[in-house]
Amino acid sequence: MAYTIDKYNRQILTVVEDGTIDQTTDLKLVGKNYAGYGEIQNENFVYLLENFAGATAPPKPVGGQVWFDSSQSKLKFYDSSKWRTTGGAEVLASAPSGLTEGDFWWDTSNEQLYAYNGTDFVLVGPQDAGDGITQMQSRSVRDTNGVTHSIIASVVEDTVVHIISNDTFTIDSSDAENRIPGFDTVKQGITLVNTLASTNGVTATNHVFWGTAQNANKLGGVDATNFIQAGSASFATLASFSDFGIAIGDSNDFKLVIENDNQVVMSNEVGTQISIKAKNTLGQLINPVIFKANAIEPGLQSDDVTRETVTLGTPTAPFNNVYANNFTGTAEKATFLVVSGANKSGSVAANADSVAVRDASGDLRANLFRGTALSAKFADLAEKYSTPTELPAGTAVAVCRNEDHDVDTASAGQHCIGVVSTDPALKMNSEAEGQYIALKGRVPVRVKGPVSKGMAIYAWQDGVCTTIAATALVGIALETNNSEEEKLVECVLKV
Repeated sequence: MAYTIDKYNRQILTVVEDGTIDQTTDLKLVGKNYAGYGEIQNENFVYLLENFAGATAPPKPVGGQVWFDSSQSKLKFYDSSKWRTTGGAEVLASAPSGLTEGDFWWDTSNEQLYAYNGTDFVLVGPQDAGDGITQMQSRSVRDTNGVTHSIIASVVEDTVVHIISNDTFTIDSSDAENRIPGFDTVKQGITLVNTLASTNGVTATNHVFWGTAQNANKLGGVDATNFIQAGSASFATLASFSDFGIAIGDSNDFKLVIENDNQVVMSNEVGTQISIKAKNTLGQLINPVIFKANAIEPGLQSDDVTRETVTLGTPTAPFNNVYANNFTGTAEKATFLVVSGANKSGSVAANADSVAVRDASGDLRANLFRGTALSAKFADLAEKYSTPTELPAGTAVAVCRNEDHDVDTASAGQHCIGVVSTDPALKMNSEAEGQYIALKGRVPVRVKGPVSKGMAIYAWQDGVCTTIAATALVGIALETNNSEEEKLVECVLKV
């Protein structure tokens, strides 16, 4: 009888006929009554013991099969499509395919290690190029006082081109391991190679910054504090002014001086005002503001009569705070309102000592209203009573004999005291636990069966009412509804 050989997952691998050898896999499968099977079986065990060791992959692998690649001394497994290394990295000259997230590849052409992130290969290192190391290195360097500093060294072909540091220090070059060729004093920021303390910040080699610099401490070796910017070629050398400042005008009308050693003063020594002018977006020169001895005014237009329309600040560039003893005009918003001499902030909640403000729904809140109300939005007077469960709106209720709660659903033969309210106009006993029960007014009432306007409504069963006369009168219907099913009917209460 033939053997049916199953895989571990119970899938059929092959069927071995009696007296035959099946070579579907790299192991020989022996059929029943095959003579001389002992050698074959023992060889199978040896193959498994050595994991099919050899320089050539087994030709008939099955998923999960293990093979020791003796040419690379690597243990590999078959993933049902290709042989893969079980540990370490895939060693190839070009990027391998079929890897999973977290696998490594050693690039033999560049001698670099990569990690696979599920989509691409990410370089782990080393970051070299050419014949030497080319990378950004994080290093610790000791200064002449024995203090260690953290730096980033930019290395190109084994040469440090520049150093990035968060502080200034002098390298202890007495230790060869600590020395960095071309550097002695490292400045806070970026220091180029061969920029030594002896050259006072001038780089001795052609290592320079190429491009546009937004700012510089020196120009041509001269400190930036020794320069001023001129609008023309009038200044051939450095122009320096004392605290006495400068004066402009035939009568020295306009002066720019320094007072009290550090206070900048701009003054009109002859006239009564200082006008500020600037071009608008149309390129027109306008006078937005005039400074006078006791006022700041909008500037004048070209007719010297009409005032400019000037905005103090903009929506995107507002002033933070404006202080004044008095403000005259229309304010779009205010932090406080003055009430009886005290500052009061606005609030949409019922907060103490605040000005009541309508919320987004137009509602106004207060803990207590004192005064006379001319009208009410809702239609009934209600009071809170405890109930055994949350009763639906419109349910007729009667006093409950159970001491655990006040009222329960009313039925025929009881005395109805009210109906569960939906929107009471007056809420009595509001701090108590329970539901609002309408005692007077007009409310929706649960009614079963047809009802006509003007008919008496009585409690019948489980708080549902009917037009059948009973002891528990609830009210008079204010509308007609011919439905047989239970519904809400507006009634005037007569309890």
